[in-house]
Amino acid sequence: MSPARPIDVEALVDGVRARDRSRLSRAITLLESTRPDHRAAARDLLAELAAGPTGGTVRLGISGTPGVGKSTFIEALGSLLVSRGLRVGVLAVDPSSTRTGGSVLGDKTRMPGLAAHADAYVRPSPTAGTLGGVARATAQTIPLLEAAGYDVVLVETVGVGQSETAVAEMVDTFLLLGLARSGDQLQGIKKGVLEIADVIAVNKADGEFVDQATAAAKELAGAIRLVYPRGSRWVPPVLTVSGLTGEGIGGVWDKVIAQRESYGEDGLAAKRACQQWELAGLLVRDELAQRWRTSAGVRRVTPDLRSQVLSGGLSAVAAADRMLAAYDED
Repeated sequence: MSPARPIDVEALVDGVRARDRSRLSRAITLLESTRPDHRAAARDLLAELAAGPTGGTVRLGISGTPGVGKSTFIEALGSLLVSRGLRVGVLAVDPSSTRTGGSVLGDKTRMPGLAAHADAYVRPSPTAGTLGGVARATAQTIPLLEAAGYDVVLVETVGVGQSETAVAEMVDTFLLLGLARSGDQLQGIKKGVLEIADVIAVNKADGEFVDQATAAAKELAGAIRLVYPRGSRWVPPVLTVSGLTGEGIGGVWDKVIAQRESYGEDGLAAKRACQQWELAGLLVRDELAQRWRTSAGVRRVTPDLRSQVLSGGLSAVAAADRMLAAYDED
């Protein structure tokens, strides 16, 4: 078996800065890899790119329950932005199987117009079934897109679990899409998600659903007033929008920019600095999980411990202690 070819980090750095889409894709693939040599090369890649100039890229997270129309909305928003001369990168956090690691990765097919545009880049980013996967793959890809000269980075979440919180800690602004169904009932939006949303838009406000969307927006605006006290620096506005027709897309973007500017230059810099610290902690936890999965000691004792737990001869606590002891011995 021939040895693996060494990674040419300098070539990837030069390619990313030269806006070479092929090199950018290879660099992102390197970041997503779990191979130890790839992880080391990825750290060198990020260190090299961090030493270069950084721009004022807008980082926007977008979430909503399944069926809310995130991909249609992102295509409409991205198309509007590229028509204004901006370069747009889209990172679609894709739910991977916790059993096989496989994922659908169908976002390019759901954003055909945007994916084909010369000034847009759409990249599905598999989570590998863990929040650590979100942190390591997506959060590290954002600076790659910035180094490649993208003016806006849109991060779409799967819309379930804690992925919204993970993504909110990577972006400047977090946009929540809602969906009006069966009158004024708003489906699937919980208080915890409202608390991290910066801008809220009720999608699919078109055709016969315009009145429902308007009613839902009013209901949601009332809920927002209960979450945010008077005098708050920023109270999330609630708008109606149609990703299908494009109606209201420009207004949503205006609110995103207004929210971002409400921080001020120093406030935004401080927020990003805090995000870097949070990312450091997430990356440590992800690396520890990777070391656990590859631990020879843990692999050695796991079959026997599993048999004992399944037969009732050993408690879960005792099994965990023995696995940790085996890990420490490594």
